[in-house]
Amino acid sequence: MRPADVSDQASQRAILARIRFVLVETSLSGNIGAVARAMKNMGLSRLALVRPKAGAQGFADADALARASGADDLLQAATVHEDLAEALAGCRLVLGSSARLRSLEWPRLDAAAGGERLVAEAVHGDVALVLGRERTGLSNDELALCHFLVQIPTNPDFSSLNVAAAAQVFAYEVRRHLFSGGDGAGALLGVDDSRPDLATADEMDGFHEHLMRTLIRIDYADAEQCATLSRRLRRLFHRARPDRTEVNILRGILAKMTPRAGGAD
Repeated sequence: MRPADVSDQASQRAILARIRFVLVETSLSGNIGAVARAMKNMGLSRLALVRPKAGAQGFADADALARASGADDLLQAATVHEDLAEALAGCRLVLGSSARLRSLEWPRLDAAAGGERLVAEAVHGDVALVLGRERTGLSNDELALCHFLVQIPTNPDFSSLNVAAAAQVFAYEVRRHLFSGGDGAGALLGVDDSRPDLATADEMDGFHEHLMRTLIRIDYADAEQCATLSRRLRRLFHRARPDRTEVNILRGILAKMTPRAGGAD
């Protein structure tokens, strides 16, 4: 539901400032510029890039600036990261966009519900929308870092969207729900989005790495063959959405298990 305390402009700007768009390995600098333009059209400003093909220094070239059409400030302020986990640090909610379905079913939202969810949870902290590569989208391991798979309803016979076009749709949905006053994702999905102390993406990533190390040490998982198990466990804990205290309890339990497996964590 749309919180009552975001009707003033300062609160609305604060919410928009907590929503980051993350682009993974974008091949064309012009697409980065076009995404910046789409974001600025809708009042968004936080752009994060994961290994852009043009490199940390070369993505803001003439093509990017031309496609940005005045959103140069977003390109200048964009952060560049070596991996997706780093780009998501501090986020309480992560949505991953992909046109294709996966063999491992992932909780799904459409673009409208995704916009609602981003707005509702940005009241309490940083959130992110992740857009994948132009040709191949997000890998399964990258999607595993996301709470939801978010999709734009398209022609099933021709479902692939340019990354900037997808960004424009999501940015529009964010703005529409922020200013509409309608029911939000919490009400629609039956999920409590009002908890301010949810564990962030980096805290959950640290917990998950600790969990997998422990499962390998106690011979529950095989280090060479545990990718599917790892993704299923990520999905389980993404559904649970533990808070920081709960994550600390779980890590304490894991730490107590470690000596039995032959060494300290």
